[in-house]
Amino acid sequence: MNSNVVALAFISVIVSVGAFIGFYAGTRRKMDLEHWIVGDRGFGMLLVWLLMAGEVYTTFTFLGASGWAYGKGAPVLYILGYQPLMYVVSFFILPQVWEVGRKYRLQTQADFFQVRYNNKYLAAFVALVGVVFIIPYLQLQLTGLGMIVEVASYGAIHRTPAMIIGFLIVAAFVLTSGIRGIAWVSVLKDLLLLFSAVFVGIAVPYIYFGGIGPMFAALVRAKPAHLVMPGATTNLGHSWYVSTVLLVAVGFYMWPQFFGASFSAKSSDTLRRNAVVMPFYSITMPLMFFVGLAATLILPGLSNGDLSALAMVRKTFPAWFLGLIGGAGALTAMVPAGVMILTAATLFAKNMCRPILWPGMTDQQVAKLAKTTVLVITVAALYSAIYSSPTLVSLLLTGYGGVGQFFPGVVLGLYSRRVTMPGVFAGIVTGVFVFVALELTKHDPLMGLNAGFIALCFNFAVVGAVSLLKPVEHGGVDEQLQASIEA
Repeated sequence: MNSNVVALAFISVIVSVGAFIGFYAGTRRKMDLEHWIVGDRGFGMLLVWLLMAGEVYTTFTFLGASGWAYGKGAPVLYILGYQPLMYVVSFFILPQVWEVGRKYRLQTQADFFQVRYNNKYLAAFVALVGVVFIIPYLQLQLTGLGMIVEVASYGAIHRTPAMIIGFLIVAAFVLTSGIRGIAWVSVLKDLLLLFSAVFVGIAVPYIYFGGIGPMFAALVRAKPAHLVMPGATTNLGHSWYVSTVLLVAVGFYMWPQFFGASFSAKSSDTLRRNAVVMPFYSITMPLMFFVGLAATLILPGLSNGDLSALAMVRKTFPAWFLGLIGGAGALTAMVPAGVMILTAATLFAKNMCRPILWPGMTDQQVAKLAKTTVLVITVAALYSAIYSSPTLVSLLLTGYGGVGQFFPGVVLGLYSRRVTMPGVFAGIVTGVFVFVALELTKHDPLMGLNAGFIALCFNFAVVGAVSLLKPVEHGGVDEQLQASIEA
């Protein structure tokens, strides 16, 4: 039997099983707005862990991490720097966000800003920024999905039809089952991802070099500059590393989809426990580094470094195993993409359209509009993925530069009564403007610093200055809840 037929059969079976799980999860439940967005706030430790892991470990794990290890070298280590720190941030912030969400029945990140700062225009702007910067992250998943299926099927399916088919499936089970369906698909996705990363990450260095240590020794002899900053780059030095680690660590859980995932938990302790156990999943990242680093010696000269891990698997293992990896990789794109599409559609319908354009909309009408918007956002992300091709890590860092600007409004909103709505509004506008200006003028990094980090510094400065100039305005969070959060 041809290799492409075998590999494609494995990919098809895995994606079909994942799709079935996604559809089945919503068949016995009425999908009103509350169930669709936050799963009726009843997810326990296991389901929250799977949902969060599904959003954290995406196609970036399979392709982007190994791609940067292959093409840029040492700068990829920023991933190992930010991951422990982001879980510390989540331990202190997400349970407090959950407390506010439970009391006021919040469903989105923009709802939090609406309640805390008592201003629908700020909430609508937060929703707009969230939707805009979710698109690059969605594009990352789409691009990764296309690459994985094309390479793993030995070219039997081109990346464009693979992206279209995959995301139509995602849109379908998001419409049917909402966040519960996504969480249950994560069960299969996480099992396959952990197995694939551990097996391939250990097997490849041993097959070609006799071990991980000998692989690094060979790399030091052949390309010594690859393993020290700035690696194969000219401008990603230590300042960029530190500023990027700080930006991503504080900005990671500012992605709008993590607020919805947090609100789905049945208690704040569930989120604290999740922050404690999630770092164990990080073992997948250095293992993917090993594959990318091995590829620099085994497969030099690849035109696209993001394909290095798949190229190594294709060279090393039989067709059925490549199909298994391809199916696992496809699910790692589909699961987080589902959460992002659901989140972006809800932000648009609930926090932009209802308060600003149609204040009289019922929850049922919001749900209908959000489900219609699912298709629009899917098409927009598909178009972006088909007609542009930046590296996967570049797409991810673009998203962080944008959503990271929410951090001052969230953390100061939780822990300070002194911060004001005008201050937060002005800070987000300033941060987004500075970041976009630096990106468009190709000044990232600037003076060695990550552009998103520079924008975040401007953001904090503006929030502080404007808040000090304006009198304190009590938001919608009552004094008792605020005091318990600050305690």
